[in-house]
Amino acid sequence: MVEKSLLEIMACPDCKGNVVEKDNKIICQKCGKKYPIKDGIPVMLVEEAEK
Repeated sequence: MVEKSLLEIMACPDCKGNVVEKDNKIICQKCGKKYPIKDGIPVMLVEEAEK
């Protein structure tokens, strides 16, 4: 689980939209890309995102 304070300052690296955490993924509220969380660390790379 990612700390709430960290989520508040994170943004999607592709569209710069706000993100939320759900089902062990970071999800962009603007474009819908889903970024994995591996070993408790968000992997915010566009190449790793699910569409």
